[in-house]
Amino acid sequence: MANRTRTVQLHFMVTEQEREQIRERMAKAGINNLGAFLRKMALDGYVVKLDMPELRELLSLMRRSSNNLNQLTRRVHETGHIYDSDLEEIHQSQEQLLSETRDLLLSLSVIQ
Repeated sequence: MANRTRTVQLHFMVTEQEREQIRERMAKAGINNLGAFLRKMALDGYVVKLDMPELRELLSLMRRSSNNLNQLTRRVHETGHIYDSDLEEIHQSQEQLLSETRDLLLSLSVIQ
């Protein structure tokens, strides 16, 4: 027998409709493993999957801002000069990032 950490098997019956509801909830949560899903539901009572376009946008802004900062740092090391336009671009990027972060935190604060 396999070396398992979970050694107790539970068994319960459901109707076809209940099984379909379970499959639908698994799909919505993005979980493919029935055992993992049922364990999570039994222990915690719920499964939360946050799919927020705002979060994806925030991560994209962070990547772009980081890339811009790296390019600017490289240029300063190579030339010894920094340009006002570069600083303004970084400033605007940081302001947008801060604004998006505030919006995301505000939207998360209403989730109960």
